[in-house]
Amino acid sequence: MAEEKEKRLQDILNNVQHTEDYIDEAVLESQKSQKSADGLFEDLITCASETMDSEEIGYIKSAYEIARNAHEGQFRHSGEPYIIHPVQVAQILYNLGMDSESMVAALLHDVVEDTALTKDDVKKEFGEDVANLVEGVTKLGKVPLFTKEEQQAENVRKMLMAMSQDIRVIIIKLADRIHNMRTLAFMKPHKRREKAQETLEIYAPIAHRLGIRGVKEELEDLAISYLDPVAYKEIQDLLEQQQSKRKEYLDNIQKKICDRVRQVIPNCNITGRVKSVHGIYRKMYMQGKDFDEIYDIYAVRIIVDDVIDCYNCLGIIHDMFKSIPGRFKDYISTPKANMYQSLHTTVIGEGGIPFEVQIRTWEMHRTAEYGVAAHWKYKLGMNGRQKFEEKFSWIRQLLESQNVSENPEDIVNTIKTDLVQEEVFVFTPKGSVISLPAGATVVDFAYAIHSAVGNRMVGAKVDGRIVPIDYVVKTGEIVEIITSSQQGKGPSRDWLKFVKTSGARNKIRSWFKKERRDENILEGKLEVEREFRRNFIRLNDDDFEKFVTMIAQRQRFATPEDFFAAIGYGGVSLNKMMPHIKDEYVKTFKQPEEPQEDVIKITKPARRSKSKDGVVIEGIENCLIKFSKCCSPLPGDNIIGFITRGHGVSIHKRDCTNVPKVIELAAEPERWISASWDSDVKEDFTATLSITCLDRVGLMADISKVIADMRVMIYGINTKSKKDGRASIELTIAVNGIEHLQGVMSKILKINGVLDVERA
Repeated sequence: MAEEKEKRLQDILNNVQHTEDYIDEAVLESQKSQKSADGLFEDLITCASETMDSEEIGYIKSAYEIARNAHEGQFRHSGEPYIIHPVQVAQILYNLGMDSESMVAALLHDVVEDTALTKDDVKKEFGEDVANLVEGVTKLGKVPLFTKEEQQAENVRKMLMAMSQDIRVIIIKLADRIHNMRTLAFMKPHKRREKAQETLEIYAPIAHRLGIRGVKEELEDLAISYLDPVAYKEIQDLLEQQQSKRKEYLDNIQKKICDRVRQVIPNCNITGRVKSVHGIYRKMYMQGKDFDEIYDIYAVRIIVDDVIDCYNCLGIIHDMFKSIPGRFKDYISTPKANMYQSLHTTVIGEGGIPFEVQIRTWEMHRTAEYGVAAHWKYKLGMNGRQKFEEKFSWIRQLLESQNVSENPEDIVNTIKTDLVQEEVFVFTPKGSVISLPAGATVVDFAYAIHSAVGNRMVGAKVDGRIVPIDYVVKTGEIVEIITSSQQGKGPSRDWLKFVKTSGARNKIRSWFKKERRDENILEGKLEVEREFRRNFIRLNDDDFEKFVTMIAQRQRFATPEDFFAAIGYGGVSLNKMMPHIKDEYVKTFKQPEEPQEDVIKITKPARRSKSKDGVVIEGIENCLIKFSKCCSPLPGDNIIGFITRGHGVSIHKRDCTNVPKVIELAAEPERWISASWDSDVKEDFTATLSITCLDRVGLMADISKVIADMRVMIYGINTKSKKDGRASIELTIAVNGIEHLQGVMSKILKINGVLDVERA
């Protein structure tokens, strides 16, 4: 029995090592890419043959042959054959311990999207389960949506729906994203930033909620290396400088703990680890801490057989080292939402250096390393279909909350907020534990209990004291919700301004949607008419009804009344849609937006004259020039003029939404006149930059210094902090042309913490 137990422990240790091994594959990626696809596949088959039978191996080989033939002649941005990508994805899945069906689906995951093969072809050859996996991973085709964000949201919603049927869909998608991120350097810079941002905001939180630690940390580190390469390099350098010192320090701590703990618990396993780059980055650049102030850079992990041994180990550790108050967390009695269980305590070691100790059982460790993938890796089974579905009820809740809101982007916002790592654990008066994201309020708590409790809420008590309605709850507090029995009592629209969870937000909107429908329809229609007038969209009654019906259908509403109601209760943001509605208006009715001045017709001689404002107008001398605020043209932009009475000529950018796409199709094309910039224009012009950055102390000072060093005048600054640790800055400055503006933008983009700079 003792030999069998020792062999079992060694097997688990070997399997756990695979988590670290597949992360190391990123380092070898460039070497592997030199191999042929067949060579990489042979390596995969060699590995798989150790744990899979001949039937499964034949199954995988058939999938490879079909995928290789289907992708024949296709290449990635790196120039290597496309088939290498699905092979590498299958290899990642094998290292995670997934089954043969998952590996087959990985090999075929792009054939439906990028080749002539269909889902029916896959189903005929490999069965319905594999076909559904491939379909779940495949992105949507072209759909009539207004924005890239809506397209992204629909793809995420489709993926989550497939996940609710088979959780392997998301594991395949995560493996696909890992390999794409490892080879992201071959894409264009703006695409790299887009993919990295999407990875950090969507896929890493999902990996965290599924409990797959290695995948989450690699995705986060790769994303940060592209979003903020300067900070990433700084942290790497700090870690490398202390590498030998760190190894010596961890080895000494491990030996001390090992000598003491094994006297009481002989079968424990003790290892050391260092916090991921992204984990350090979050605390240094988003919480404003110095490298030396991060207590859990170093960590020791103790793995034992039983839960009782975990608490015995904790007592030994606190006897050996001085603990830091407030740094103990018991995730065994109160597991995280992703099933993670462990004891965490931070203590002071030699030289006053703090380190974290994590204590868990082998079963907890498997869940912590592999999360949901442990069910396949360790052949644990599902322990009953119902129990397995309960563990992933959050997927169903995500979809249900998105169905309440008509805004497709809400599902992405939910992932960004509700699946974040930081959580607080709050108690009901009866002792039940409610898990909420950090920053959640008592209103979020009320709606987490039940929508009826939230809707009837009139106040709250925390630890017996009355608190404000926007009070932010903290771990360990006992929260009591005060409700009203008065009929018709409901939530306040103001609650939408401070609730943290999308569940609470959507339940509040749902209440207004059901209880105030007629009022919402009227308010929504008035807002649409007001926005149309403000944007010079003029339609008769019949055309208005047809146009609004088309917009409503594009937003997945059955009727215009549903669309108006959604606007009325806040389910849809009309402001965000207006630029695309204006484009659709011009395209549909061939009727561009027109300035509201009376037009004077001018006979245009065939000559070009210079204006004192540095603009050359065809056929008009010394005319009054007005630069349109709708597009703020700069020297270097392609421009066009619009002749008006009393205001001379208004200058627009040629691609401004107020300018007809085809001048000849305008109602009166003679209103538009050719214009160009004079070659020696020296005037200054105002331009507004939209800057997205990480919120940190001193950022505004750094931006101001860069602007001042370039001797650029600042006319206006508007800043706004966001809840995800980022900030947006609108900066209005004086520039002499498009090249000057691009130079300023490139300088700002190099500032530490700046993620993106765009011309507003």
